[in-house]
Amino acid sequence: MNAIFTVIFIASLIILTVIAPEKLLSSLLGGAENAAKMALTLFCIYAVWMGLSRLAEKSGFSKGAAKALKPLSKKLFKTDNQTALENIAMNLSCNLLGIGGAATPFAVKAIGELEKEKNEYAQKLLFVINATSIQLLPTTVIALRTSAGSVAAYDIFLPSLLCTCISTGIGVLLFLLTQKTRKK
Repeated sequence: MNAIFTVIFIASLIILTVIAPEKLLSSLLGGAENAAKMALTLFCIYAVWMGLSRLAEKSGFSKGAAKALKPLSKKLFKTDNQTALENIAMNLSCNLLGIGGAATPFAVKAIGELEKEKNEYAQKLLFVINATSIQLLPTTVIALRTSAGSVAAYDIFLPSLLCTCISTGIGVLLFLLTQKTRKK
């Protein structure tokens, strides 16, 4: 994939140099400036949410969430590993709040715990749920839209909720169907 993007970038540079050489440097600098602004915005968003996630972990909220979600998680992921269930609960919580970047470390920790017990079923299911992630509040997208000057940054709420519910439902359904066909 990197090779494809490199070829596209080089071809674009050559074409722009031939067609409008005076715009080459301003285009490159403008793109770099936009990328830096976006990176800084994402950094700030994730710093806040990772701090809140850490606070939830230190205050015992994650253990409480894991305890509340334990019956469902235990049944869904087929595990009794308390550490894995706690990390799964935090992963699901972060994804529900639309902060997938903050959810990833918890998924990695949970999968590490599930690997110890050789629970491939739970690892795969967590991957599917994490990749599709139902978002009750798409905070990252809303923050990005706000920073880009959107006058209706929250208009993404309902479409995001519907799409993520449908994608998670289909993803889990397909996963369960493939698991049943493997058993036969």
